[in-house]
Amino acid sequence: MAGQGKISARQKMINLMYLVFIAIMAMTVAPEVLSAFGLMEEKFEKANEVTTEMNTRLLADLDTKGKENPKEFAAASNKSKMVSTASDKFYRFIETQKQDILRMGGYEADAATGRLPFEKMKKGDKLDEKWFTGDRLTKEGDKFINAINTYKKEIKDILGVDQFYSKFIENFERKFDITEVKDSEGVKKSWLDYHFKGFPSIASYTKLTAMQNDVKVTQADLNNLFLGNAAVEATSLNKYQAIVLADKSAFFAGEKFQGKIVIGKYANVPPTALEVNGQQYDVSEVINEEGAAVVDFNVGNVGEHEISGKFTFLENGEELPIEIKGNYVVVPRPNSATISADKMNVVYRGVANPMTISFAGVPDNKVNASAPGLTKTGNGKYVMRPGSGREVKISVTGTLDDGSKSSDSKTFRIKDLPKPLGAFNGQNGVKLPRNNVEIGRLSASFGDDFDFNLPLNITSFTMKVPGKPSVNCSGNRLNSAAKNALRSARRGDIVQFINIKAKAEGTSVKIKTVTPIVIELAN
Repeated sequence: MAGQGKISARQKMINLMYLVFIAIMAMTVAPEVLSAFGLMEEKFEKANEVTTEMNTRLLADLDTKGKENPKEFAAASNKSKMVSTASDKFYRFIETQKQDILRMGGYEADAATGRLPFEKMKKGDKLDEKWFTGDRLTKEGDKFINAINTYKKEIKDILGVDQFYSKFIENFERKFDITEVKDSEGVKKSWLDYHFKGFPSIASYTKLTAMQNDVKVTQADLNNLFLGNAAVEATSLNKYQAIVLADKSAFFAGEKFQGKIVIGKYANVPPTALEVNGQQYDVSEVINEEGAAVVDFNVGNVGEHEISGKFTFLENGEELPIEIKGNYVVVPRPNSATISADKMNVVYRGVANPMTISFAGVPDNKVNASAPGLTKTGNGKYVMRPGSGREVKISVTGTLDDGSKSSDSKTFRIKDLPKPLGAFNGQNGVKLPRNNVEIGRLSASFGDDFDFNLPLNITSFTMKVPGKPSVNCSGNRLNSAAKNALRSARRGDIVQFINIKAKAEGTSVKIKTVTPIVIELAN
């Protein structure tokens, strides 16, 4: 017998008697019993095929989720791969033991059906010789026990001390329990001895297939636990936070806040595509570490605007679009300070006073300004043509996004146009030759400090020469009587132009009398 080494004659005799006893037992096993073992073996084989396929799908699912959402599923995916490696290694080891049983017994499967010759697999002496030597195990027997212990240690090391797996480990220990067993007579035997020694080959072969099934079921259970634990972690409330979702991104002072407060979390699942307001973004450039999309675009004109678009994710191999919908409010940029001189709020009677009127944060189409003589000419642009009175009040009302209204007003003083300044050939208070005066023209203006472009036309004036009667003239030139009076003047005489009347173009308002013009004759 293999593996006996140096043993006593008595022990050799006991071993020989044992082999004879096993041979007799094997011969007495009914073919029906052997067939029953074979049928069980076939069922376990079918179950292993189904479980292997299920494990493949679960492993692929965890791998996909680990890539799509590494923060929540990467750890579970890695553990699943480690369990798969350990389980496949142990499963293949068991398969080598099964093949040794067939090889040592000379058993071959039917070429047509693939079925093993169950009824012929009576003897178990070859496996006994391989694993046992007397009451002890051979090196091959120790190798089998060590393989079981290694597999158990690898699985438990993968799970660590996480209490989530405590119930599984308890069942796992029972499933692969290889401690000593008491037989029906109360005698303690090693686990391998109790379960395999003296059994027909088909029984041992079936038990090994059943153990392979335990390995496959263990892997399936852990895959489901990993997937479930990751999902529990992902949906645990301590992973969530309160998120404020305002109905709009800008509110006015005194306005009621409108929005929602929800419990949620920011997904770090990378999308495959992103579109906002019709613009496509490169997700590799705009998605940050928190899974948020950082985008920029032109906000547009003052007023409320909508944001629309969609995220596209890949889930279970299919595209999953998620709609983006929101809004924001554009308010005028504060690029200038509001500075006013309280005493300088003035509009002039008889001219078109240009004005810009707006309401901070309110689009122009929702701003209404009113006052006597006020006319809108464009986007925020108005013209004030004040009438009678000394003051005019401009009232402004803005309609906010919620339909409420906000009002303001400002009072302006109404002033008449200033007294025009007279000039002769563009000059006043200068020396001119007699001939220049005779052919010259009178003019009037409101001066450089007057900001309105309001041309004036001289309609009449009175000329006074020393020692001569005053001469009234129409228009802006000297008539013949005025020229005759001018010829009688001497060098150094002062010629005055008084009672100058003027009229402004484009207005019927009465212009004040123009200031007098004084000219000294140079010859």
